[in-house]
Amino acid sequence: MCGTTARNAQNVGTAFVQIWANKGRSILTTLGIIIAVSSIITVVSLVDGFGRYLTDMLRGYGTQYMVVRPHTPPALRRAGMSRVTLDMRDVEAVRTECKDVRRITPFVYSQVEVGYAGESAEDVPVRGVTEQYQTIRNFFVDAGRFFGPVDVENGTYVCVLGRTLLKSLECDESIIGEHLLIGDARFHVLGLLETKGSVFGDDQDNTIMIPYTTALKMWPENRDSVMFLAEATDESYVDGAQAQITRVLRQRHGIQPGNPSDFRVDRQDQEIKQFEKVRDVATGMLSGIVSISLLVGGIGIMNVMLVSVTERTREIGLRKSVGGRRRDILLQFLTEAVVLCTVGGGVGITLGYVATNIASLHPAMVEVHVSPWSVALGLGFSAGAGIVFGIIPAFKAAILHPIDALRHE
Repeated sequence: MCGTTARNAQNVGTAFVQIWANKGRSILTTLGIIIAVSSIITVVSLVDGFGRYLTDMLRGYGTQYMVVRPHTPPALRRAGMSRVTLDMRDVEAVRTECKDVRRITPFVYSQVEVGYAGESAEDVPVRGVTEQYQTIRNFFVDAGRFFGPVDVENGTYVCVLGRTLLKSLECDESIIGEHLLIGDARFHVLGLLETKGSVFGDDQDNTIMIPYTTALKMWPENRDSVMFLAEATDESYVDGAQAQITRVLRQRHGIQPGNPSDFRVDRQDQEIKQFEKVRDVATGMLSGIVSISLLVGGIGIMNVMLVSVTERTREIGLRKSVGGRRRDILLQFLTEAVVLCTVGGGVGITLGYVATNIASLHPAMVEVHVSPWSVALGLGFSAGAGIVFGIIPAFKAAILHPIDALRHE
C-alpha cells in the first residue's frame, strides 16, 4: 500500500517536472481546458444567479395562494356552451366551507385610461380586490395606507397606485390625498404600493388597486365571471385547500363525477416548480454547450502527449530495460495527462471566479455566487478529460518494446 502511494506521488512529481520543463507548451496545451472550465463556472454561476433571483421574486409574491377562474372545458366549447359562471356566492361558499383556506379575495381586472393634472396614461391595469390581497400577495403600501374593510363593504371610490404609474402621470408622492380619474370615475388616492419590479416583462408596478365592490359597480358585466385568490393556512396545506375548493365549487355548480370542472385552479407553488425545472434544464443545456470546448482542449492534450511519448521513447526504453512494467509506464503518462488537465482546470476555476466577481460589480447585475457544485463539475470535467484523452498516448508508451525504444533516434 505504501509502495503504491509512493509510486503515485512520484508520478505526480514527475508530471509537474515535465510541465515546468515545457512551460510554454503546457500553457498552450491547457488553454482549451482553461477556457472551457472558466466558461462553465461563469455560465453556470450567472444562469444560477438569475434563476435564483427570479425564483426569489416569485416566492416574494407568495407561495401559499392559488388563483381560481372561470374556465370553459373543451367539451362544452365544442357543444357551443361557452358561458360559465363564477360569482360572489361561490367565493363566499369557499370562504365559509374550506377550512384550509385562510384568506380569500375576489379579483376583478380591467384596463382603463387614468388621468391626473392634465396628464394621462392609457391601458393601465386596474385590480379590484379586498384588503386581504396585500397579505396574500405580499404586496403592501410603503407610503400612505391601503383601503380597509369599510371601503370594500361600501364600495368607496378610493385607490392605491403603483410606482410606475407615478412616472407615467409625471407626479410624485404628493399625489397621496389627491384625486384622479379612472375611466370616468373620480377616485381618492390613499397610498402608494411598494416596488415589485417586472416578471417576464410584466411590470407589477404599473397598476392601480381599488375595492372589488367599486370595480363591480364600474364593470357590472364581470359579476358572473369573478375570479378569486385563495391563500392556504400553510404551505403544507395547499393541496388540501385546492381539493376543498374543487369539491365546494363542483357541488355548487352541479358537476357530476367524471365531468370536467367549469373553473380552473392555478397554484403559485406549481408555477415556481415549473420555473425551477426550466432553470435547471437551461443550466444543463448551456453547460453542455460550453463543455464542447473541453473536447477541443482534450484533443490538444492527446496530441501533445503523443508528441511527448515520441520525444521520450529512449527514456521509456531505459525504464523498461531496468525492470519498468507496462502498467508503471501507463500510469506515469496517464498521470501526466490528468495533472496537466487538472492544473488547467484549476486555472480555469480561478478565471471563472474572477469573471463572475467582475460581472457582479455591475449595478444592474443580480447577486451571483460561484456554487461548489460548479467548481466540482469543472474539476471533474478537466480530470475526466485527462483520463479519456490521456489513455491512448499512455497505452502507446506502455506497449513500446524496450529494444526498439532504445534504438529510437
